[in-house]
Amino acid sequence: MRFTSEQRLDDGVLEREFTLGEIPGIMWTPGSASAPVPLILLGHPGGLRTMYPRLVARALHCAAQGFAAATIELPGSGDRPRSAVAEQARADLQGAVRAGRPVDDEIVDRLVLPLVDTAAPEWRAALDALLALPEIGGPVGYAGGVISIGIRLAVVEPRISAALLFAGSFVPRALFDEARQVTIPLLVLLQWDDEGNDRQQALDLFDAFGSEEKTLHANMGGHTGVPRFEGDAGNQFFVRHLT
Repeated sequence: MRFTSEQRLDDGVLEREFTLGEIPGIMWTPGSASAPVPLILLGHPGGLRTMYPRLVARALHCAAQGFAAATIELPGSGDRPRSAVAEQARADLQGAVRAGRPVDDEIVDRLVLPLVDTAAPEWRAALDALLALPEIGGPVGYAGGVISIGIRLAVVEPRISAALLFAGSFVPRALFDEARQVTIPLLVLLQWDDEGNDRQQALDLFDAFGSEEKTLHANMGGHTGVPRFEGDAGNQFFVRHLT
């Protein structure tokens, strides 16, 4: 990990950009921290520059509760090399949604499974580097999407103690088997009218999770209409499980 820039934000929060090999990332730490703090990994579906306004808002919300936050750029997003296979699968999926046709499992597999197989090890490498920093002490939470990446990390990464997952993307059937192996506490957010998601599949996935503690918050509205109060609910969830 190599830090490339830093700046102070509201309330003294320190924002530092870094690279992990060729992978860009951003880290935020509370300005008032006097001891190592818990860490929230901020999942998201796109490039860092595109997602930055939402990411920094979420990070500041985390810092207000005394949590550090960090994120990395997904494979095929931002300035990272594109995959022709993924681009075609995304076009096929969007075409099916626009036409009102069911989205074939084969399309979802082509788009999501390679992403999960690449992104999950990258997130684990980032976690190795982040937990080696003196200001980060754990425990660790994961918040956001892509939900399939969150599922994989919840299964393979024992350092993640709780996860807030956004049910806003199609999930390969193979990931349902992995969801049954998830045992950490979960809070799942579902937008009831999300035109780019399969609501029944999201409900079936929630049912499949093996966690004894799992909570579903379903709100009316489209993909980007998550109510502001869900940010407070998410913080309360992590306060219970990370402090």
